[in-house]
This record gives sequence, C-alpha cells and structure tokens, in this order.
Amino acid sequence: MAQLKGDKTEAICRAIRRAIIEGALLPGDRLPEDGVGESFGVSRTLARHALGQLAAEGLVDLRRNRIATVAVPTPEEARDIFDIRIALERQVVGHLAGVLTQKQATELRALVEVEDNARHGPDGPAIRLATEFHVRLAEMTEKPILIRYVTEICYRAGLALSTLARPHSSDCAVNEHLELIETIRTGPPEAAMALMDKHLEAVAERAMLSSKGARTRELADILAPYVN
Repeated sequence: MAQLKGDKTEAICRAIRRAIIEGALLPGDRLPEDGVGESFGVSRTLARHALGQLAAEGLVDLRRNRIATVAVPTPEEARDIFDIRIALERQVVGHLAGVLTQKQATELRALVEVEDNARHGPDGPAIRLATEFHVRLAEMTEKPILIRYVTEICYRAGLALSTLARPHSSDCAVNEHLELIETIRTGPPEAAMALMDKHLEAVAERAMLSSKGARTRELADILAPYVN
C-alpha cells in the first residue's frame, strides 16, 4: 500500500513538474489540494504529499493557509540558479568525460533528436526536453546525491526559463548538446567542463529575461493534458 501511494505521489509530481516547465502552469497559479486531488483522482492527503515534495524541490510555494502556488522566481534568483547549476553540471561532465559509452552517447543523441523535432513548436516542450537531456546526463554518473541536486536545480532553471525568458530559437541549444556529447565522450574532463560552462552561460544569455502576461484558466483544464 505504501508503495502504491508513493507511486501515485510521484506520478502527480511528474505531471505537475511537466505542466510548470512547459508553461501551462504559471508562477503564482494556485494549486489547492482539493483541486489537485480531483484532477488526478486521489485524496487530498496524497495531493498534499505531492505538493510538499514539489515545495521541497523549489517549484511550489506553500502558504500558511495551505493553498500552494507555483513558485515565482525573480531574475536575480534565476541568475543564482544558473550559477549553482553550472557548478553542479561541471561535476557531471567531469565524471563522464572520457568514459561515456557508445551506447550512452547514442541514447543522448536520440534525446537531442526529439529536442530538435520540437524546436519549431512552442517554447515549453523545448525547454522541458532540454531539461530532460541534462537530467539524463546526471543520471549516467550513477551518483545519487549528484543526481538529486542536479535534477532539482535543472527543473528550477526550467521554471525560470519558461516564465521569465524571452522567446528565442532553440537551434543553438540543440547544436550545443550534440557538441557536448562528443566532447564528453572523447574527453578530457577540462574540455568537457569548459564546454558545459559555455553552454549554460549561453542559455542564460539567450534567454534572460522578460516577464510574460498572465492567463486565466481553470486548474482542472490546465492539468487535464498531464493526467495519465
């Protein structure tokens, strides 16, 4: 039973993360426990656990009245997030440089191909796919603590990009991801770390930073596409 509850909680978290990163949920949008529970067909208790997990990840703010809202990053916080992200992802590529297998490189190129196919559509899915590329890189280190913190910071960066960034072409990001794969595969670590620094700084520079207008929609309508 505990495992089932854990699976349901993670499914809700995964869906809401995706809705946030894709910009379907905007900063400040309310996430009442009853509304989240109804959308996913679960109890308020399970909805509360999921929202608590997302709050721990920095994607959701919990208020005293128990009404959760999507976090509202400022441009200054976005810059801090990218600084921390650069430091963490230097560790990722440092561990993988020169030891990335051909099978892993093939998997990463397949992710970039999906990202490339999405680049002419809305910004939201492209941001999510780029985020998932970096998370998968971290997972390949097989270092649980590093994976945990990189995953969290990548999603927080994705929130900042989806809500604060100006529209821009993702062509550069796709090309940079392909270059990263090759540099990580061949090494040395110093070259891979320098390229990751350059890539993430370029992402921040291309995206920084403008506010988008608010939209008014019902929570159930927003979450409907993300409910399995």
